[in-house]
Amino acid sequence: MFLRNDIAFDHGSGTGAVSFGRLPDVHVRPTIGDRLRERFPDFEIAPDLGSHIGSRHWWRGAATCAGLCALTVMLSPGISRPILAESAPPLTGAEWDAARSQSISSIALGASTGDHRGATDLVRPLADTPERPIIQATAVVGHGDDFATMLQRSGVGKQDALNAASLIDGALDNASVAPGTRVALTLGRRADKSQPRPLEKLAFRARFDLRVELDRAANGLVANRIPIAIDHTPLRITGTVGSSLYRSARAAGAPARAVEAYIKAIASRLSMSRVDADDRFDLVIERARAETGEVQLGDLLYAGLDHSAGDVDLLRWTDGGKPAWYDRKGVGETKGMMVMPVNGRITSTFGMRMHPLLHYKRMHKGLDIAAPYGTPLHAAAAGTVIFAGRAGGYGNMIKIRHSGGYVTLYGHMSKFAVRAGQHVDRGQRIGNIGSTGISTGPHVHYEVQKDGRAVNPRGVSYASTERLGGSELRQFKAKLSRLLSLPSASQVEQAAAKPQQIAATED
Repeated sequence: MFLRNDIAFDHGSGTGAVSFGRLPDVHVRPTIGDRLRERFPDFEIAPDLGSHIGSRHWWRGAATCAGLCALTVMLSPGISRPILAESAPPLTGAEWDAARSQSISSIALGASTGDHRGATDLVRPLADTPERPIIQATAVVGHGDDFATMLQRSGVGKQDALNAASLIDGALDNASVAPGTRVALTLGRRADKSQPRPLEKLAFRARFDLRVELDRAANGLVANRIPIAIDHTPLRITGTVGSSLYRSARAAGAPARAVEAYIKAIASRLSMSRVDADDRFDLVIERARAETGEVQLGDLLYAGLDHSAGDVDLLRWTDGGKPAWYDRKGVGETKGMMVMPVNGRITSTFGMRMHPLLHYKRMHKGLDIAAPYGTPLHAAAAGTVIFAGRAGGYGNMIKIRHSGGYVTLYGHMSKFAVRAGQHVDRGQRIGNIGSTGISTGPHVHYEVQKDGRAVNPRGVSYASTERLGGSELRQFKAKLSRLLSLPSASQVEQAAAKPQQIAATED
């Protein structure tokens, strides 16, 4: 470090010396305060009265404090001398009554908050409380409730209630009003408080497509039926399956009941585990739109799935009885637990028999179904393959475990199409007919076991398939074509938003 008086040195440039010390002090003229502090370095204007008690500095500080207090007392206006100011005159008469009624004080003193005015001589007490000339009310029809009783409970007179109920029965063709229906009532003026109010008007939504009103005319109440126009165009909803079919369909606007019916219908033709995230779902749902704006959604009409392994198209169709799902070819849903593994001729039934090769009687635990060599063999029901290999006299055999404790066995096969541990669907090809093991010709030994015990395969519920034909098939295909021509909900929204975008561009 260099001080201000250190000698500067020359860099040898010949231009002068450069100092690496401190900057020289700038001369500033001292103020009066600086001079006083320099003259009296130990002087304090407000000494600490808590220290050095009794010293000269302490006494000087006490004198300063006393002087300041005396100056404050001299400058004060005094305790007994009031400060003069103008005050408002006291309120009297009606002004005082109005102010008192709006003041905040105890109710016992007669005050209340709010815009109230005190009573004047013009106020006269009423002998009775006046009634409203008209009352608007709402009543709800309860479960097991009689319409006339509901009206009387709402304040309608007995005779008016009975007349109104009779008119309502005539307007609805003696059909009952559904529980939960809200009824708007208008009650008129009555001559005496002891009498019920007359019914002036009544209105309610009797059905989705009908509104009923009662109005009082010169001759009494009159019923009016007001039909409501309904549009029955179905609602079509499409979208991508994504991570969850249920959530994606719900997010697209499909109601929960329709999505559940859709999944159940698709599962009858395709295992849901095989549905991919890139597949597209397609639903058509019954819809009724009233001209008043209300919308009602009904049953699922169509269930479609664009699947990589093959599309699924199912239409809900009533074939003279309970509705069922049919594909686009008019083939109905396969009903029953199991299907026959192959179409062929039964050469040996379940039970005791004389063995054709061993030549002695023994229990035959299944059915022998003959078919040409190499005929495809199908799984009787969905399940898991627990064995696929050689099994003594059964030759090439496959065993499949199903739900409910069932196991099916297929013997004498020539070729396997599945392996142990693999899941198979009902009707899926598992191999081919052969004549391996102890066999007299190409056939399959089909055996069904329940909880480890062989049962008669004919006693098991087998699936049956219905097919449409003739004029009914033509009607079916026409309806399917009509539903598939409907635009989806997203396409309708895009079409509705397009004119608005064009108008915004023109502006």
